[in-house]
Amino acid sequence: MKPIVQKIILYFIVLAVPATLYAHKGSLRAVVYDGNTRKPLEGVSIYIKSIDQSAVTDAFGKFFLRGIAAGNHKIVLSHLGYENIEDELKIEDGVTTEASWYMSGAAIQMASVSVNAGKALNLSSISGIDLKLRPVNNTQDLLRLVPGLFIAQHQGGGKAEQIFLRGFDCDHGTDINITVDNMPVNMVSHAHGQGFADAHFIIPEAVQEVDYGKGPYQIDKGNLCTAGYVALKTKNELDNNFIKGEAGSFGYYRMAAGLQLLTRNQDSNAHQDAYIMGEYGYNRSYFDAPQNFNRFNLMGKYTNYISNDKIFSLTLSGFRSSWDASGQIPTRAVEQGLVGRYGGIDPESGLTGRYNMNLQYYQSINNNSSVKSNLYLAYYHFNLYSDFTYFAQDPDQGDQIFQSEKRVVAGYNSEYATNYTAGGLKMKTQAGVGIRYDNITGNELSHTIGKTVLLNRVQYGDINETNVFGYVNQTIYVLPRLVINLGTRFDQFVQQYTNRMPNEKTRSTATTGKLSPKAGVYYNFSDNARVYYNYGTGFHSNDTRTVALGGVPAGNTVPQAFSHDLGVVIKPVRRLLLSAAVWHLNLQQEFAYAGDMAVIDTSGRTRRMGIDFSARYEIFKWLYADFDINYAHCRAIDQPAGNDFIALAAPLTSIGGLTFKVNKSITASLRYRHIGDRPATDDNTLTALGYTVCDAVVNYSRKKYEFGVQVQNLFNTEWNEAQFATETRLKLPGGSLEQSSATDVCFTPGTPFFIKFSATYKF
Repeated sequence: MKPIVQKIILYFIVLAVPATLYAHKGSLRAVVYDGNTRKPLEGVSIYIKSIDQSAVTDAFGKFFLRGIAAGNHKIVLSHLGYENIEDELKIEDGVTTEASWYMSGAAIQMASVSVNAGKALNLSSISGIDLKLRPVNNTQDLLRLVPGLFIAQHQGGGKAEQIFLRGFDCDHGTDINITVDNMPVNMVSHAHGQGFADAHFIIPEAVQEVDYGKGPYQIDKGNLCTAGYVALKTKNELDNNFIKGEAGSFGYYRMAAGLQLLTRNQDSNAHQDAYIMGEYGYNRSYFDAPQNFNRFNLMGKYTNYISNDKIFSLTLSGFRSSWDASGQIPTRAVEQGLVGRYGGIDPESGLTGRYNMNLQYYQSINNNSSVKSNLYLAYYHFNLYSDFTYFAQDPDQGDQIFQSEKRVVAGYNSEYATNYTAGGLKMKTQAGVGIRYDNITGNELSHTIGKTVLLNRVQYGDINETNVFGYVNQTIYVLPRLVINLGTRFDQFVQQYTNRMPNEKTRSTATTGKLSPKAGVYYNFSDNARVYYNYGTGFHSNDTRTVALGGVPAGNTVPQAFSHDLGVVIKPVRRLLLSAAVWHLNLQQEFAYAGDMAVIDTSGRTRRMGIDFSARYEIFKWLYADFDINYAHCRAIDQPAGNDFIALAAPLTSIGGLTFKVNKSITASLRYRHIGDRPATDDNTLTALGYTVCDAVVNYSRKKYEFGVQVQNLFNTEWNEAQFATETRLKLPGGSLEQSSATDVCFTPGTPFFIKFSATYKF
């Protein structure tokens, strides 16, 4: 026999020996239920210390562990909001043991949080704790659950928020990927800004989970995922029907209600859930002029547990919002007494709406494999009147602009996942495909007067943008505690712009592909600590108009981010959870389309690096503390020192608070959020001022009702929310104009002392 043949045979024998031994061990197949509703629990952590194996339940509350040595084993089940279960099972050779457990609800406790090798590389346990303990009033509060994420609003709640994360001014969503039930929130090639992520169609009371990640490491998150992602998941059923009313300072009112229409009955074959939920809000706001913010949301969700291994859901939602706004004002206008701090110069207004359909399907094929898919369709419209420069462009008529668009978004996502053993090693393979298509009509930027007179169109056209993608990810459990992830995704973009300006009718098309490899390794020290390293590339696509206007050289339409994270998650004691990460990210040359001016802004390569730290501590059963601090050092690589700052990149952010559980009925919390001074210009000659704001909340809850009092800006701090360095020209008393334009920091003032009362009736 030839030596090479002998080596091959020996190789297969080596692989077969552990596989043979593995076959003579036992297995555990089990289901975990909610002890009250008797419904399956997803995301329960299972840990068998004697063999150092772990698992997480799927959407059906199931998990399957194989290769368990014969004998008695202690098993621990933990899930946020439930009492831990410790049980002992006997496993026999070659036998699959069947088991089930029912978990009892409990107050939030750190003991139920585990650092589980079976869990993906995220910190959803932290967001889960925060979601249950922090007051959540709107989608801004949902986004704030991400440590280090700060937001600014300068249209009274009407527009998507400006988002800051990891040294990125993400604008309205350019560098952060936001989804709800795997349906994208971001709008590519938007009339106002790339990646525009208006999440106000999401009703906060409908959200079950908030998952997030920082950096471009998540394999199923593609476009716009450079700084990170936020993935919201809505409830399949309501805990109870409810009616909620809120009223507060400055003419704030809100009503919300939820009604369970169908309930899955454990004693019958009716495996269906359905509910509807709606909200209406009005806010005059604290500005001198009424902001007249109106928002109406309505959603319904139907879930059919077709069998023990198939789930289908349909979500329909509709959203409409209208508002007036005072807009951002120059600092010098306030200092010179031309306008008050809460005044306005040229009134702004907007109208928007979004209507969604999302079909989701999840099937467990066998003990080891599953497939999940969703199909979505959305119609969206947007109208916005604003004025940032006043008389800098047109000294006679003023600089008011109108931005508008209508779009249809359609898409499909599907992922197949399978767990298996190869060469004696546990493996998991994920393979996904998807497509997103945006059809945008009437994408417009126009020069107007008084919101009624159209002076001229600056830009007007239609956009068709298609993103087709696929990815493969391989997870290898080298040891029970040592796990390696290797994966890559490929995105293909076809961007088409049809210019509908008079005498300029042209059509431009660009096609670009981008490969994004990702890798990670982590090691778990028992079930209490994890050290990890991530490497990944990500990107955000440029606006289609940037490509069409010829401002982007071939091959540069999708600038990439190259990022590294080295971090640790640890529970040094039973009630304390700590996480820390050192990170580094380089971003390639990019070409941004400025929707307010219809021009292309070119920025060079950038480098960001920093440190993130988070702590969650259950000091006593009645006292809970949370603390996040994030530092980022951000510079332009190709600029000389002193001119290499990145405008609005926040060097230091921090958020934290204390939650008191006075008794079973009364809870209270005191919170702060802080953002440091940051450069408003690339040469740091102008500064966007930082701030520290404190809030307080008291809630009284019983089985049938709940009352709450919330105070925002407890100490009535004078702070600026949105801030930009902008060139403006002002009208002086008497009607004359400034001699020339000037650049200073324009700002929207933050909320002064604000008190709100709420009452909820449950039935």
